[in-house]
Amino acid sequence: MNDPRRMVSIIVPFFNESGAIDLFHKSLTSCLNEIANIKWEIICVDDGSTDATLDELRALAENDDRYVIIEFSRNFGKEAALTAGLDAARGDAVIPIDADLQDPPELIADMIIAWRQGAEVVQARRIDRSHDTVLKRQSAVWFYRLHNKLSKTKIPENVGDFRLMDRVAVHALKQLPERQRFMKGLFAWVGFKTVTIDYARAERAAGATKFSPFALWNFALEGFTSFSTAPLKVWTYIGAISTIFTLLYAAFIIFHTLISGSDVPGYASLLVAVLFFGSVQLISVGLLGEYIGRIYIETKQRPPYIIRKIYRGHDAT
Repeated sequence: MNDPRRMVSIIVPFFNESGAIDLFHKSLTSCLNEIANIKWEIICVDDGSTDATLDELRALAENDDRYVIIEFSRNFGKEAALTAGLDAARGDAVIPIDADLQDPPELIADMIIAWRQGAEVVQARRIDRSHDTVLKRQSAVWFYRLHNKLSKTKIPENVGDFRLMDRVAVHALKQLPERQRFMKGLFAWVGFKTVTIDYARAERAAGATKFSPFALWNFALEGFTSFSTAPLKVWTYIGAISTIFTLLYAAFIIFHTLISGSDVPGYASLLVAVLFFGSVQLISVGLLGEYIGRIYIETKQRPPYIIRKIYRGHDAT
């Protein structure tokens, strides 16, 4: 880093966050203005908001030429918004951050220091999540532990999207071709020299979370199927074990019949066996369907997002 005057790109996904924009802008600007010898661009991705988010973002861009506003043609999801921001970023380093201020902008200064000292990735780890709901905290613990046992790509626990990435890491991410993108896994997969900074997760500044329990479940399922085939192998073992128990039970029935004769037909045991193995088959077929569905989506080669307009100051492209 011979040139002290480097550019850093801040990527901020927005979806119906009109109540938080003004507070976020003031907090972020205050923190960035205190960091010397850095040029900034702030890439705000409007992910199909239905409130006044886009209008407020455009007003920011008209008053501050550091802002670039990307408007999606519809809602594509946070992973697509992060991807669009990475594609558009021109900085020597990139920092994704949420607009709800649960990830403190004050931490950016520490990230810049670590980056200047040679780190290629500076990830922020939440050591205090007391402001999150019990369900969200506990589901996160289960997800990280299970994912890291099943997958060769280990995702650091309690590390979200908030991080600094050097241009070399961003370039590597942009080479990954998949359409269904699980960004936490992709961040971990590319690797690079990483430094971790701990922080306490703050309370959401405004608005409400966009992740329902069902959405969190689907997000976790996306993570499992994106980076591991272990669930498929598990069902191979379940099938093998079930076959062994079935053969043992069949042998027991044969010997029991030879020795004691035939009893009254066991309707209850037969029904239980049929329902059990039918359920196992349905679950395994559903799991296969998840992987086949991913293959189906990838073969279509649809772009992960579509941009309607890009706003820079008074211009729109």
